[in-house]
Amino acid sequence: MIRQIGPMSMTRLPDGFLDELKSRLRPSDVIGRKVKLKRQGKEWVGLSPFTSEKTPSFYVNDQKGIFKDFSSGLGGDIIAFLMEAERLEFMEAVEQLAEEAGLDLPRASPEEAARYDRLSRLKQACAAATRFFQERLHAPDGAAARAYLENMRGLSPEAWARWSLGFAPDDWRQLFAHLTAQGFSEAELTAAGLARRSDKGGEPYDVFRNRIIFPITDPRGDVIAFGGRAMDPDDKAKYLNSPEGDLFHKSRVLYNYRRARSAIEYGERGGLIVCEGYMDVIALGEAGFANAVAPLGTALTPEQLHLVWKAGPDPVMCFDGDGAGLRAAFRTLDVALPQAQPDRSVYFCLLPEGMDPDDVLRQSGGHETLSRALEQARPMIELLWQRERDAEPLDTPERKAGLEARLRSAAARIEHPGVRSAYERDLVSRMRDHFWQLVMASRKGGRVPGSRRSPLGANKRPAKTAGLGLVMRALVSPDLIDHHGEVLAAAHFPDADVAAIRDALFDALNRGEVVDRATLSAHFTQAGNARAARLLEDYPDMPVLEAGTPAAREWLIALEHFVVAEDPDPAREVRVRPEATRSPEEWRVLHRRVSERPARIARLNEAAEDVDRS
Repeated sequence: MIRQIGPMSMTRLPDGFLDELKSRLRPSDVIGRKVKLKRQGKEWVGLSPFTSEKTPSFYVNDQKGIFKDFSSGLGGDIIAFLMEAERLEFMEAVEQLAEEAGLDLPRASPEEAARYDRLSRLKQACAAATRFFQERLHAPDGAAARAYLENMRGLSPEAWARWSLGFAPDDWRQLFAHLTAQGFSEAELTAAGLARRSDKGGEPYDVFRNRIIFPITDPRGDVIAFGGRAMDPDDKAKYLNSPEGDLFHKSRVLYNYRRARSAIEYGERGGLIVCEGYMDVIALGEAGFANAVAPLGTALTPEQLHLVWKAGPDPVMCFDGDGAGLRAAFRTLDVALPQAQPDRSVYFCLLPEGMDPDDVLRQSGGHETLSRALEQARPMIELLWQRERDAEPLDTPERKAGLEARLRSAAARIEHPGVRSAYERDLVSRMRDHFWQLVMASRKGGRVPGSRRSPLGANKRPAKTAGLGLVMRALVSPDLIDHHGEVLAAAHFPDADVAAIRDALFDALNRGEVVDRATLSAHFTQAGNARAARLLEDYPDMPVLEAGTPAAREWLIALEHFVVAEDPDPAREVRVRPEATRSPEEWRVLHRRVSERPARIARLNEAAEDVDRS
């Protein structure tokens, strides 16, 4: 039998404070600092911290907000756990958790109690308004809204219910009259953002009129605000949110956060998908991407990013494929960069020009296309590098120095010293590689890949030595070949000498030889290929990369741009180290993946050219 731990004595706290406190903290996060937990179905399991045991019997359930220890018979919430595990008094445990949750501990006073009671009333008003909006969606005056949701957005009545969608009738006081009849005062409806008075006086009126309604919830799942999409195309505000007040601060809230976080906790892989609006979230959710959220009409704020990282370490920012989407990506990059940590980053998925997630999903094969785009989301450093590289032409020493200054300044903003150092090394390496390619291109009259191009994709006309840097990184980093040799083998480099260096590298490895730059250079000198030998000798030194690191993932992303279908050499697919051999089924999967890449690369290239033309 589980014995619930409870406070023996406690200072009076306002009603609702403890609920708010516990809603902001995930039990597995708090308890996981004391107990090594492992996911098991819908719960976390570990060894009891209160007894000595060899078989785990300690369970944590985030959804219910409790722990159960069958070994000791104890159980309760996170407050009870801290009281027992750290021998704290009730208020000491509450104070510790409040600090972690970013809440000010309320004074035990009638005023504070009244404030929490007032907030509870405002939430009750919002819940009543939600029910009213849902009823009006099914009423005769909601016909146009129903037609829009079904015909224009492809959402069924079942989907309306899943997302609690509603309709605000085209009437100035219908909601106000309905809620005041239920006992809510004008002051409460105004504070809840449901009604307002004109500056010129007169009767209070409804904030939302003739709009499809999207309820906005807090992390506990309580409705605290609404978003409304105008049905009138001439309305000045296409989307309208509740005004800010005691209950709602849009910079601290994400649409669909509670449901998306639960999806990650109970099976959805990865972090959150952050998109731009309500309809994007709903379209993704209906398509099976249950971990989607959206900010409320603003760029992602530091507070919202903190919520995103609480749900998972590697969220994907999925933005529309237009200028506004790219600017949103850059703003998010600037917010996230200073806070990056070894286990906390951000990835970016930029969709095709002029398309949002809903548009992509409506296309034939849209689900697969979007899944692939999300899987191939690009790390922060890739977006940062391309933004700064493409900020201006690099045709003078002064402008090259400007690029270096921008890169160093960006890296210096990162607070974590280890991540900051890693960014500095990687950005300097990229810059040196790029400057070397500029020199080589100028000698040949060519163009360096990526110069003044869009970050949406690779250029179709790479410089003659394009890909050499990728091959050289593999030459000095054997771990990359162990893990990604098949991708390097499948790459099609436009320069014959770059391809020859890659092939010579694989041939030497298969013969069991020790391979380095000098050995390969001597090989090409003896074979009479002076240019390949010179490329090997002149290329700058670079650090060794280990597979699985962020820099290695960026190397792989760049390499994949060279995997094309034209005239593939079947022999390349097996020029890998003997210890990296694969089963027949693994090779079939590999060949299918390789055959799919050209279409993806073509789409990226087309998007890049469209942006260049615009």
